Amino acid sequence: MMDTMKSKFDIGFRVVDPARTQDRYLYSGLIRLHILHHAVHEPPIFGLGMLEELARHGYKMSAGTLYPLLHGMEKKGFLRSTLKRQAGTERRFYAATPAGRKALKAAKERVRELFGELLEE
Repeated sequence: MMDTMKSKFDIGFRVVDPARTQDRYLYSGLIRLHILHHAVHEPPIFGLGMLEELARHGYKMSAGTLYPLLHGMEKKGFLRSTLKRQAGTERRFYAATPAGRKALKAAKERVRELFGELLEE
């Protein structure tokens, strides 16, 4: 039986495969790493672009879920944002900070080790 209570790790996104919805809290860290990866390698990123990128990987999220993640990553020092006027509207762009770059580098080593173990099975 699936627990209907929300945990503090439930960040409110839907996994496209409904059979995996009970495990969605596991993916929140992967989503943050995915965002950080793009902020390091393809800066600057912006919310709508990341929503589309994450959707291509099977994560269906709303802006109301993504923007708090981006703001939280900025508050923790992994991202910095700037407002730019584009086509008459202001858009917030994000890029990785030196701390974000360092965190991604460390995470890559841990993810590589974990995936090696996961794929051994």
